Amino acid sequence: MTRGLGGRSPANITHHLQGVDFPAGRDDLVAQAQANGAEEEVMEVIRQLPNQKYESMADVTKGVGEVE
Repeated sequence: MTRGLGGRSPANITHHLQGVDFPAGRDDLVAQAQANGAEEEVMEVIRQLPNQKYESMADVTKGVGEVE
């Protein structure tokens, strides 16, 4: 099921991670999303990501796919 921009969609999550410096850990992603004003729904998904180093936004998107 594909969803557009908004809610828990990967596109919305990556939108709220703009400006993050890679490589980044989960805590870095959480901090960046908070700084970008992400809603709680987005924060929930980011907090559930595997605690690992992400080398790129593609890695983050893959992690989001595993959480969802």
